[in-house]
Amino acid sequence: MTATSTQDVDATVAQVNALAAAGADVVRIAVDSTKDAESLRPIREQTTANLAVDLQENYRLAEVVAPYVDKIRYNPGHLYHHEREKPWQDKVRYIASVAQDNDCAMRVGVNCGSIDPAKADLYDADDSITPMLESAWEHCELLDSIDFTRYCVSMKDSDPRKVIEVNRRFSERRSDVPLHLGVTEAGMPPDGIIKTRIAFEQLISRGIGDTIRVSLTVSNPRKPEEIEAGRGILADIAAGRVRSVVDYGLSTLNIISCPSCSRVENDAFVELAEKVKEMTRYAEEQAVTIAVMGCRVNGPGETDDADLGLWCGPKYVNLKRGEELLGAYPYDEILPKLKQELDDLLAAKAAG
Repeated sequence: MTATSTQDVDATVAQVNALAAAGADVVRIAVDSTKDAESLRPIREQTTANLAVDLQENYRLAEVVAPYVDKIRYNPGHLYHHEREKPWQDKVRYIASVAQDNDCAMRVGVNCGSIDPAKADLYDADDSITPMLESAWEHCELLDSIDFTRYCVSMKDSDPRKVIEVNRRFSERRSDVPLHLGVTEAGMPPDGIIKTRIAFEQLISRGIGDTIRVSLTVSNPRKPEEIEAGRGILADIAAGRVRSVVDYGLSTLNIISCPSCSRVENDAFVELAEKVKEMTRYAEEQAVTIAVMGCRVNGPGETDDADLGLWCGPKYVNLKRGEELLGAYPYDEILPKLKQELDDLLAAKAAG
């Protein structure tokens, strides 16, 4: 996935072509506004790569981007953000109709941090897997009912164990549906590659999975490393060089961070994630999860399950303890605030 601003056509084209040159078969571009969508035409004119568009919260942008891409991805949980009174089924029928008219495939992208609220409300807050499954199955049934067959499904989490379980359970019921695999917010290398390898080895070795994505928190010039890591893991699996089974029980510090993408509103996000990793080394033997998210789209929800969370805006970083928002601080002030919260958390754990 590109990490440049979609409206910066030259930079986006350069990154698309760099990812394709590194071996990417499909390159995804995020579209969050009409101006983003209008940038797809000049981007398409300057690359032969297979392009997938990531519809964010405005499903109606599908008709603007579809003529210039090969695949449309939508998130079931995001369909509630626009025209809330309209049933989600009508919105999916619209997206599918646009896709069919423009010879586009589709991906139903279910994400742990933005689950369909109608499904999430039916299950215990500790169970994120079942609502993901129910949402994915329901969308598959709708697409099947309107005879749209060119679709795949993805179900992503930052915990490789959950990625393994949710995809395994999905495939037991719908082995006919292609699966796109990925560990979302895997973090920085090498940790992010290790998490991803664990999930891919366990699933692909069982014949589960058709396409993959490696999501790493790296700067723009390093984005091709995601492709290199993914192809390296696939080559190892094909050769039988499987390094797990690994119990990824989080008995040590776990830093979750999203891959930089075009939704990031301040390039300081990647540097901040690296500084968080370095600053927290003194707690690396503690069972604490810290999430560092780069945007307002996924950040607020996908930090809820972490002990401490940061999600980044254009000028301020929002600090959270679990689901509680503690405040918003300038980038140059956030690390001491985070350290104080981490110290307090460790002290509380030590006190029993």
